[in-house]
Amino acid sequence: MSPGSAPIDSRNTQHIEALAAQGVHRHYRRGALLIQEGDTGDTLFIVLKGRLRAFVADASGRELTLGLYGPLEYVGEMSLDGGPRSANVEAVDTTTCSVITRQTLLGYIADHPEFALELMARVIRRARLATESARSVALIDVYGRLVKLLNEWAREPNERGERPLRERITHQQIAQHLACSREMVSRLLKDLETGGFIAVRERWIWLLRPLPARW
Repeated sequence: MSPGSAPIDSRNTQHIEALAAQGVHRHYRRGALLIQEGDTGDTLFIVLKGRLRAFVADASGRELTLGLYGPLEYVGEMSLDGGPRSANVEAVDTTTCSVITRQTLLGYIADHPEFALELMARVIRRARLATESARSVALIDVYGRLVKLLNEWAREPNERGERPLRERITHQQIAQHLACSREMVSRLLKDLETGGFIAVRERWIWLLRPLPARW
């Protein structure tokens, strides 16, 4: 599961695969913008290969990542009511998607009404994640948000109690999740590394011991 994404219910994988088979396959280069906030759209994007990132940005260019979505996850369902897109979506890697029109989706739901419940549950989960992100930005300082993020992304500890993150991630990507500058992230991570709390091995962040609540 990608950081920030909602878990896939294996019981509904067959619905997502069946729906994807009805769409048009499109390929996107890394960095391509599939959805732009504010635009009107009526298509759903199901990831077949690669990853997508949903994010919002302010006038100064500062970004806040809302979620990362990998194979058999989908984005774009929030605008199927005919309203404007609520976030931007870009390809994190070279990505292949099945693009589903609103008409195709409604036809599939008519034939498989149980899928509507899964779709509704996914919308609710994402709304909760967005609310949690907004609460963190408003109420928790940058260091507190960093600690929360690293602990969420860390794997189970090895025999020495060290916990690697689930994947390599850049300082810029972390900054986009925390709604702060890359320089701030770099400074905090360097301080934690100097203090012996984390280590960077082959560009992979490891948590060596519990991170302090305050810095």
